[in-house]
Amino acid sequence: MTSANIRNFAIIAHIDHGKSTLSDRLMELTGAVPKRQMQNQLLDSNPIERERGVTIKLAPVTMQYKIRNPKSEIRNKSEIQNSNNQNVFEFRDSNFEFADSTYTLNLIDTPGHVDFSYEVERSLAACEGAILLVDTTQGIQAQTLAHAQKAASLGLTVIPVLNKIDLPTARPQTVTKELQDIFGYRPEEISLISAKTGQGIGQLLDRIVKEIPPPSGLRNSSLRALIFNSAFDPHLGVVAFIRVVDGTLNPNSQLILLSNKVSCFPKEIGIFASLKKSGFSPLKDSQPQPFPPAKSATSPPVSKTWPKSASAIP
Repeated sequence: MTSANIRNFAIIAHIDHGKSTLSDRLMELTGAVPKRQMQNQLLDSNPIERERGVTIKLAPVTMQYKIRNPKSEIRNKSEIQNSNNQNVFEFRDSNFEFADSTYTLNLIDTPGHVDFSYEVERSLAACEGAILLVDTTQGIQAQTLAHAQKAASLGLTVIPVLNKIDLPTARPQTVTKELQDIFGYRPEEISLISAKTGQGIGQLLDRIVKEIPPPSGLRNSSLRALIFNSAFDPHLGVVAFIRVVDGTLNPNSQLILLSNKVSCFPKEIGIFASLKKSGFSPLKDSQPQPFPPAKSATSPPVSKTWPKSASAIP
């Protein structure tokens, strides 16, 4: 897959405007998670996040989305019957074009609370676009403004989206007017969705593919990458979350951290998957180290000693 089929974006919003629910629907619609394994707040792995329903750590995930190219064409049956060039599938060989394209969507779900705004800044630095999510029952709030201004200062493509339109207290016309007055968006530029019911999610995915630009890095250049987060795994060690800007990465690459000039070699390279607990799925070209051979089992020595008297017991 070329970089032209990659989209990097984040979801930004005020707290409790539906970011995690929208992430769930995007993963469900793209098939990243089977329906039988879906659960609410799938990307929130912290117990406090799941208990309180509040995202406090950024959560990345990779999805595959197939969009149909309007140039692809299936001829109707009568037209095929009049053709001398046809096959058993009733497709005209010379005029049928398999033009569907699969896109890799790299999503970062971000916190909405002001105390975790640095998580949002790091996430936006790794993206080319952002979804500005606004609750139609609450309207524009403090972090809506703060995150939108940060995305604009980084030159990101921002897609305005109104959420929770299924609620009886929703005010889409009023909140649309707020977006017009504050950010200058036209009504036709604002998507209306319900992350809970899935209404409008398909159209939003199409907008992500069509409007957010692909990465502009140079594949044949020297490796440059941004570490936007990290974690410690008791089995894997330090796991760095990176966004590759230029070049390519493989297990034999020597990496140099510019902040402290420390060099290292990656033991394992992967992408973010949603089905594993760690959210990490190794790539096919990674070279994990084999486990050392197990030692043969031997019977441990057993002995019994008894003191001659109770006074000899320490």
